[in-house]
Amino acid sequence: MQLNVVTEKQVSASNGIDRFIGELTKNDDNDNPNFRAGLALRVASALQTTLVIEELALLFSQQIKPAVLHDRITFENSALSINTSSGEEKSFRCSYKLLLDGQLLGQVAIYRKWEFSKEDQKIFEYTLCSLAHPLRNALMYHEALQAAHKDALTGVNNRSTFDETLLREINLARRYNQPLSMIVLDIDNFKSINDKLGHASGDCVIRTIAELTSICIRNTDILFRYGGEEFVIMLSNTDCLGVNQLADRIRESIANTPIICEKSNVRVTVSLGTATLKNKDNANDIFARADRALYEAKNSGKNKVVSAELQSTPLEANS
Repeated sequence: MQLNVVTEKQVSASNGIDRFIGELTKNDDNDNPNFRAGLALRVASALQTTLVIEELALLFSQQIKPAVLHDRITFENSALSINTSSGEEKSFRCSYKLLLDGQLLGQVAIYRKWEFSKEDQKIFEYTLCSLAHPLRNALMYHEALQAAHKDALTGVNNRSTFDETLLREINLARRYNQPLSMIVLDIDNFKSINDKLGHASGDCVIRTIAELTSICIRNTDILFRYGGEEFVIMLSNTDCLGVNQLADRIRESIANTPIICEKSNVRVTVSLGTATLKNKDNANDIFARADRALYEAKNSGKNKVVSAELQSTPLEANS
């Protein structure tokens, strides 16, 4: 499908609501001079009912559709990795970057099968001003929710989200009859790093381990900082062989990567335990088996991967 972009402009909503209402009440080409003013008030009122970005975009679309017919609306904020849409993509697009007090809130676009007239663009641009403040509030709410689910030191998922996510992944695995596996990872000799180099270096090591692990895993895998120097990885649609191969790749990557913290070159290794969901497993069962496998790896020499399913054949460093 060839996409015809009618406009790619910016609209600043700073102090824009007053200007918006003023412009809309002017007598113009519309038969009803109060049409735009009424539209402005309806849009502004409807958008006060939600802080969910997807719902906000849909409400905005529904409110302006009588004035500017369209089949699809999209909103994107690349800085926050937000990309939401509703409706079918069509050939013509009218798109604006929305700013408020100099802050880029994101890009809003509407689509339809025929061209947008100048009058359509004018109405869309003005109504975007009424979207700005509710959208900024929704973005702040989104960031607060994300922060509540993220570990402050590493930026990965935190312990508080682990239980809920594990239950969801188990339900999905059983619904679609797919394997689910787990890795529990612990940094070897971490206490000695803290004791010798200080807590700043310890924090540096934890951040680097999170980064190296994130590089190794897939986009569909979910990494958590479980606590202290311990991490957990959930792997959907991954069997016993696959989880052990990934765990050893993580182990090898960390062991072979020099870590520079506070001008000190730190050699770090990790031990990992793996488990794969069994028919009768609950959330506690799969984690407990992976955790026991981890401690077997640590107690048998460290820098190893031990599988709860294959405990007699640990994977370890070639040395």
